[in-house]
Amino acid sequence: MKEKHYLSPLLEPKSVGVIGASERENSIGHVVVRNMLDAGFRGRLFAVNPRHESVLGVPCHKSVEDVPHRLDLAVIAVPAEKVLTVVESCGRAGVKAIIILSAGFSESGPRGATLERHVVEAARRYRIRLLGPNCLGIMRPELGLNATFAHVSALKGTIGLISQSGALVTSILDWAKPNNIGFSTVVSLGSSSDIDFGEILEFMISDPRTESIIMYVEGIRDARRFMSALRGAARVKPVLLIKVGRHPQGARAIRSHSGSVSGDDTVFDAALRRAGVIRLYNMGQLFAAANALFSHFRPRGNRLAIITNGGGPGVMAVDRAADLGIPLSEFSDGTMEKLNTILPNGWSRANPIDMLGDADVERYTKTLQAVLEGPNVDGVLVMLTPQATTDPTAVAQAIVEVEKTADKPVVTCWMGDDLVRDGRKAFEVAGIPTFRTPEPAVELFSHLSAYYRNQKLLMQTPASLSHLKPPSIESARLVIETALAERRKVLNEMESKALLAAFRIPIAQTVVARSATEAMVLAEEIGLPVVMKIDSPSIIHKADSGGVRLNLGSLAAVRTAYQEILEDVRRNKPDAAINGVAIEPMIMKRNGRELVVGVRRDPVFGPVITFGEGGNRVEANKDLAVALPPLNNYLVHDLIKSSRVASLLGEFRTMPPVDMEALEFVLLRVSEMVCELPWITTLEINPLIVDEHGAVAVDARVTVENISPSVDRYAHMAIHPYPSQLTSTWTQPDGTIVTIRPIKPEDAELEVEFVRTLSSESKYYRFMNTMRELPPAMVARLTQIDYDREMAFLATIPGEGGVTEVEVGVCRYAVNPDGESCEFAVVVADDWQHRGLARKLMGVLIDTARNKGLLYMNGVFLASNERMLKFVQGLGFVLSSDPEDSTVKLGVLALQD
Repeated sequence: MKEKHYLSPLLEPKSVGVIGASERENSIGHVVVRNMLDAGFRGRLFAVNPRHESVLGVPCHKSVEDVPHRLDLAVIAVPAEKVLTVVESCGRAGVKAIIILSAGFSESGPRGATLERHVVEAARRYRIRLLGPNCLGIMRPELGLNATFAHVSALKGTIGLISQSGALVTSILDWAKPNNIGFSTVVSLGSSSDIDFGEILEFMISDPRTESIIMYVEGIRDARRFMSALRGAARVKPVLLIKVGRHPQGARAIRSHSGSVSGDDTVFDAALRRAGVIRLYNMGQLFAAANALFSHFRPRGNRLAIITNGGGPGVMAVDRAADLGIPLSEFSDGTMEKLNTILPNGWSRANPIDMLGDADVERYTKTLQAVLEGPNVDGVLVMLTPQATTDPTAVAQAIVEVEKTADKPVVTCWMGDDLVRDGRKAFEVAGIPTFRTPEPAVELFSHLSAYYRNQKLLMQTPASLSHLKPPSIESARLVIETALAERRKVLNEMESKALLAAFRIPIAQTVVARSATEAMVLAEEIGLPVVMKIDSPSIIHKADSGGVRLNLGSLAAVRTAYQEILEDVRRNKPDAAINGVAIEPMIMKRNGRELVVGVRRDPVFGPVITFGEGGNRVEANKDLAVALPPLNNYLVHDLIKSSRVASLLGEFRTMPPVDMEALEFVLLRVSEMVCELPWITTLEINPLIVDEHGAVAVDARVTVENISPSVDRYAHMAIHPYPSQLTSTWTQPDGTIVTIRPIKPEDAELEVEFVRTLSSESKYYRFMNTMRELPPAMVARLTQIDYDREMAFLATIPGEGGVTEVEVGVCRYAVNPDGESCEFAVVVADDWQHRGLARKLMGVLIDTARNKGLLYMNGVFLASNERMLKFVQGLGFVLSSDPEDSTVKLGVLALQD
């Protein structure tokens, strides 16, 4: 029995009704019916319009409630003001899913937004899933489903297309048809008032017809679901994404078009890197990358080798590679020896390889083979300019033959027009990316190498807390609660540093003086020289207001500085509230680098961590590296490496390299703060001074806000941390210790091996078939989970013979679309049955779902699985027969009293 996805009524409907069907040429209702007929829809098609007897030969009904068949899907093509009434009728008729093509909702202003809200509320009341409004519709070519008003259709294929713009969908389809590129699914989301990217992506993960995914994004509504689904998809299927609204003007246009919030583009970029997808910036890049990825082109790294018969084009390619941060391959001694025997004496003897203008077919062939076989090469750009002794077509045919057996990507650039046209055609037929100029060829390699890098980031699922000494979370919370109780959102420097100290971040000790005499006493206690800074919640940049004095080496200087600071601040910031003057030791680090570590709140993705050059340059240099928490050592290292300041952290001029371990420690601790303190809206450590001996936070500023308590302690984050706090152990009577812990992406091989060793009977009862191994898409779905909406616990025991652990059982639940219930599954290794493990796992799972606030747990069981039926009844499940399938029993467990 094939497990049906809950969006099947929308994307795999057996019956479709077009509401607003019309005989009027080129009306939306007319085009939809025509498209459905032309596509050869395999299910039952109905038309609804009280003014027609039939539309294009399809009998027409006065109302959806008059249709003599329960509809899976209703396509609504009526004016916006009539949609609410139609949705109510669909609810009464038992329609399962609707597509609203009509415009005039949230994108049109407050009145339209109110109407949209009422429509969504009506759909939810009847448990109808809604796509749109203001969308083009959907296509499933394999099923003969074209529920759109587009004037272009899609060929059958393996690409899934999801777009917030219907116009872009038609553009892509118009390009794809003559290029013989087909689609498994095409979905235009429109306003995404109900169904958004996340749910469509989840469907495509499990859809065997979809092998790769293209996305056009303006803005997203549910960052957590988006990230979870995007990461799950990218683990098994290449995902290409265009995100628009990179600048404020574009963001405003998006809001008026779809009502979406686009957020900060640098944060979105960081999210996409973490999700393991390729971000593209224009349609040309999209089409080029689609041609490459959706054939056989797979990246493996970012080191590029360039082969050319002209020096100038080679330099152009090198310049573009430098712009994009693509390193050129450094050829090994063995590769250089081969090239010296192949090429004439005048060759460049470096990368790019200039084979000279008389390069023939043999020279091209042997050079490409030598480079592909050598180490330190992740891809090759082969370039050709038409010269007197060069046959562009013959060279192209030779490159095609070499590429057939290559395990590294090959990109080509045949420059010119008439003389190279046949050569380019040979590459197109072979599926080898080819370009007219060097720059887009290098850009393609850049995008695909970024995919390789991002796939590594995708695998990271850090816990909320690191393996380091635990922080004093309670102390940090008390500091925040005290400020909020006093109706303050800006923590003073001492409070801000108290938060850092609670998370073990080294700080410069700070005290506050409220008189010149007190300043001298405190300075002597701290030890001269000292730094003095104004302590005011109203002042962010203390130096700009005259509120900072450095390197004060005497008590007389301290007394004078106290008075000067107050006078300067009162003159420059007369309205500022002044608490006093902060005093701290003067940090003297001869080899110190001044850095900034920050936290800010993005309107879409929540808290993000920033890193870059600090001190007085932080405002001038806004080019900070950005990452989404939670972080681990790998992600911290990637964040540092991606910053502009990274080049200054190694050996620099006369300075030794900084203590990278100390810097990484601070970033890990800031990540912990972000996870565990949802009240934080901004944090800035500036400067964080790092040298060869360690790191110290010299100044810090934190702002907080009052938030309502949530059942999900990580509701403020786009990526749910690994819930390590849910790990437990269970000791068997024979002394065997079973570890029960949440599943991780790294458990993919463990899960595959577990399923492989199950008996045919166990496989059948769990998966409804006796497959030998889990398909890759299913492995990703089972191991790459969003801990907010899903939970899976593995039971493992220590392995033998070098094996760290062995999986002996697994249980899981997934929250249903209603947000109130979840569906569970459990399976135990055959040799661990009848030992109480299944009951133990289910106890842990039920407690987790109950603590999550879910109301019910559901199960679907084969009626023939009597042992399972007896087991779940013992847990308190109430069983009933499935009205649609007599071979299945349904079970429900109430989780709350």
